[in-house]
Amino acid sequence: MGGRGSGSVFVRCGCRDGHGGRRGALCPRLGEAGHGSWYFSTELPRRVDGGRRRLRRGGYITSAAAAAARDRLSVPVLGDPRDGVYTVVEWLETWVETRARLRDSTRRMYRGHIRLHFRGLLDGVLLRELHIGHVQDAFRRLFDEGMTAATARRLLSTPRSALNAAVRERLIPDNPSRYLKLPKGRRPFAVVWTKRRVQEWRRTGERPVVAVWTPAQLAEFLSSIAGHPLFPVYRLVAMRGLRRGEACGLTWDDLDLDEGIAYISRQLQQGADGQLRTCPLKTKSSLRAVALDPETVIVLRTYRSRQEGHFSEAGIKPQGWVFTHEDGEPLSPSFLTHQFNDLVEGTGLPPVRLHDLRHGAATLMLLAGEELKTIADQLGHSSVVLTADTYLSVAVELGLKTAEAAAQLVLKAARSPPGGGSVRRRNSPALAEITA
Repeated sequence: MGGRGSGSVFVRCGCRDGHGGRRGALCPRLGEAGHGSWYFSTELPRRVDGGRRRLRRGGYITSAAAAAARDRLSVPVLGDPRDGVYTVVEWLETWVETRARLRDSTRRMYRGHIRLHFRGLLDGVLLRELHIGHVQDAFRRLFDEGMTAATARRLLSTPRSALNAAVRERLIPDNPSRYLKLPKGRRPFAVVWTKRRVQEWRRTGERPVVAVWTPAQLAEFLSSIAGHPLFPVYRLVAMRGLRRGEACGLTWDDLDLDEGIAYISRQLQQGADGQLRTCPLKTKSSLRAVALDPETVIVLRTYRSRQEGHFSEAGIKPQGWVFTHEDGEPLSPSFLTHQFNDLVEGTGLPPVRLHDLRHGAATLMLLAGEELKTIADQLGHSSVVLTADTYLSVAVELGLKTAEAAAQLVLKAARSPPGGGSVRRRNSPALAEITA
């Protein structure tokens, strides 16, 4: 783009001729004071593919106001080949591809937000002209389409981060998205696949957003896949609550099978190029030592023995990964997910996601009487509050046992009141009869 003042400034009106067409520059009243409004037109930096970009804006009261608006878009930005002139979508796409120190999974999420939503919602809006009204209108349309508050909050993270970067680079003076007030969204509560929910699912096909199996359903699943090559990894995830990337990132050096401990120190993620990469864990709290139950230790010992035998026969040099394909390459998280979905469908059990096995592992620990702090440490949560908020809702059996225990205490007190004797009036029914 040229320097300050490049482009043109002109006046136009909405008058029409006898055929209904706009008079444009031919309107004889354009010279009259107050008739029409002023516009500017300017050439923007070319697109990446070399195509021209011309910007036209109007509605200004004076030629000076139109020229000033044009000049604001003409201020060069040192070191920027585009002179700082971007549409919002162009900036989002530039930012997501050039931002350093971004996890591959997060970059994929941002790309998806831009591709699926913001290309359509903010198409043609210049970065320097973006204001809160644009952002409010975009999210209003998303809510009209049925988007939940929780999903909208996740989606807002993309423009908020990108526009913060634009402020730091002096492309815009402020970040309009930070003024957007969204409804408070709460993550969906996990629920248990009780008999009633299973019946409803079989009747309607509708399923909860987040659901976990009962211990009996989990046992049925593990029993049905006991001979499958991926049985050890799914058992480990189901019993100890590892994230899928953490399971894929395990090496045999991370396992102390004599002591029954798995040291979680890395994860595997798939990059945009499809290649697996070793990445840091999700949070600092994710770095942890996970206790293994004796049965899982036996499963892992047996699996290791078979793996070593296969590698020896096939002439494969082990790379140290615990869970691998037949060629010794580590499993990818997406592969684990796809295989899991196929296995679940084959069992006829109500559907759960692979990540729901992690929720189920927390439920098992709750039912076993573990303290929330211990569960939080084993899952790699940074706060006990997060653990309680996420998993207490799924402990249906625990709640039933607590209610039953409380009722038994009342019944016992009714049978044996303090001081001995009976407090029941003659011919009055016993509490047990009332509650029956």
